Amino acid sequence: MKEFIKILQTYIPPYKKHLYLNFIFNFLGAIFGVFSLVSIIPALKILFGLEEKVYGFINMRESLSSMDEFMDALVHNLYSLITKIAEQHSYVLVLIYIGLFLIVMTFLKVGFTYLASHTIVTLRNSVIRDIRNKIYQKTVSLPIGFFTEEKKGDIMSRITGDVTEVETSIMNSMDMFLKNPVVILVYVTSMFIISWQLTIFVLILFPLAGMIIGRIGQSLKRRSMKGQNKLGELLTTVEETLSGLRIIQAFNAEKKIYKRFQNENEDYKKIMTRLLRRRYLAHPVSEFLGTVVMITVMWYGGHLIINKTSNLTPDQFIVYLGVFYSIINPVKAFSQEYYSIQKGLASMERINRILNAENSIREKPDAVRIHTFNDRIEYRDVFFKYRSEFVLQDICLELRKGQTIALVGHSGSGKSTLADLLPRFYDVTRGSILIDGRDIRDYKISDVRGLMGIVNQDPILFNDSFRNNIAFGVENAPEEDVVNAAKVAHAHEFIVNTEEGYYTVIGDRGSKLSGGQRQRISIARAILKNPPIMILDEATSALDTESEKLVQDALTKLMTNRTSIVIAHRLSTIVHTDMIYVLQNGFIVEKGNHEQLLAANGEYRKFYDMQYFT
Repeated sequence: MKEFIKILQTYIPPYKKHLYLNFIFNFLGAIFGVFSLVSIIPALKILFGLEEKVYGFINMRESLSSMDEFMDALVHNLYSLITKIAEQHSYVLVLIYIGLFLIVMTFLKVGFTYLASHTIVTLRNSVIRDIRNKIYQKTVSLPIGFFTEEKKGDIMSRITGDVTEVETSIMNSMDMFLKNPVVILVYVTSMFIISWQLTIFVLILFPLAGMIIGRIGQSLKRRSMKGQNKLGELLTTVEETLSGLRIIQAFNAEKKIYKRFQNENEDYKKIMTRLLRRRYLAHPVSEFLGTVVMITVMWYGGHLIINKTSNLTPDQFIVYLGVFYSIINPVKAFSQEYYSIQKGLASMERINRILNAENSIREKPDAVRIHTFNDRIEYRDVFFKYRSEFVLQDICLELRKGQTIALVGHSGSGKSTLADLLPRFYDVTRGSILIDGRDIRDYKISDVRGLMGIVNQDPILFNDSFRNNIAFGVENAPEEDVVNAAKVAHAHEFIVNTEEGYYTVIGDRGSKLSGGQRQRISIARAILKNPPIMILDEATSALDTESEKLVQDALTKLMTNRTSIVIAHRLSTIVHTDMIYVLQNGFIVEKGNHEQLLAANGEYRKFYDMQYFT
């Protein structure tokens, strides 16, 4: 249970007020619950003819020297009152009064119990909200490299399925763990007052039952972890299917992909079947053990009464059994919720893998601010590797303000990786990247990225309106600026022709648009941001000729008066750049402008000849 307590210690402190109120209401509910049970004793004595007439009242102020004397005086005065009412009226009226008292006590008990549940609702839902916020915040702050190592479906499973499991398993159990200890404490205290001998006997029995329950709970946590991991694999298959549906259907692979999903779904069914069977074992095991304990208590209590080895009377024993029975349900709830919590802890463990994931892109505590780009960008002796092998080695290049450089090379030569190092999507393994003569690791990350605009080969758009996609990342962008950015990117015309213009929703990842239209929206977004540095990663390589012409024109306007890094396969788009760097196997093997590289008759020339069939 250490993990459960750790979760409470982490997420409960902001809501201490609700916790304290819950404790007070639960305590009062338990106290009035005991009063409602104890009030039955006089009624039992009257009904069974055990009541002896008691006369005279004891001054309570003189009976406070000890708790025993206080209780004896209280009981004496109670029965004296009963005798007085019975002689003046009848025992039937006494029973009515006792019944009314029982009704009032029960009303107060259920009323305070409801108030306790009322206060826990806010606490419970607030904790779940905080967990969701925390895991989402951590997800968007982790470096891109983290998600290349993890399956997207598994991450989605943790954010959705595991958080839901924590909500249903742990948070639903929170009320029980806050309420039942108070109830048990008050009721056990009452049991000690009625018969300390019988209560000690009971307290010996409960740990034995708890050991059996704990054994089952441990295996439940292990099976639950397997189930959640398998669910992550299942969601990964679904995510891959939705992303690649076009290819699946084009290659008639529906049966193959369905077979794969069917196998994984069957494995998940088997794991969850074993898990739920073990979980449903909680109720019968706890009920059986509760019955065994109850019968044992009845035997031992009867033994004490028959052999007169204690002051316990039959009517007190009946009430004692009532109090004890009231404890059984909370204890059974402990055992049942213990299984549930073990299942939830397995999900929380998977969530913590994200929450505790190390962010390799760290910002220095004394990081300086940078708001403008004034001089140059420099890659100085840069080496980089994802795992064991270097994908970039000994990279040295310089880009002055206002210049445009191009990166050329075969797929996998390191072009995109080299560009990704500048906004610190990854950090260099060795060497340094400098902006205006200072290592970018000395600056605030948000400031470095604020200097840059990025246009990718595959435009990343959101299921939102044209306007919100263009204004993404720009707070309170004026409508006029959004329209002007769209016009520069040659997007205004097709936007206004849609049903709702700039407020038309473009679908998931811009699915309602053509490739050229998506790219122009992406360019408009970069134009609106108006950054001094642009990174264009093969922004026209997947377009048809007409769309390429429009996009290329938009890119030309975008790069005007800006410092740009262009990654290109089509050499026609970079012939006018200031400097071209040719990469091969992670090294820069050539550099120069278009004419110089053609004259050098090296790797660049080979690219050029292949594209123009010369």
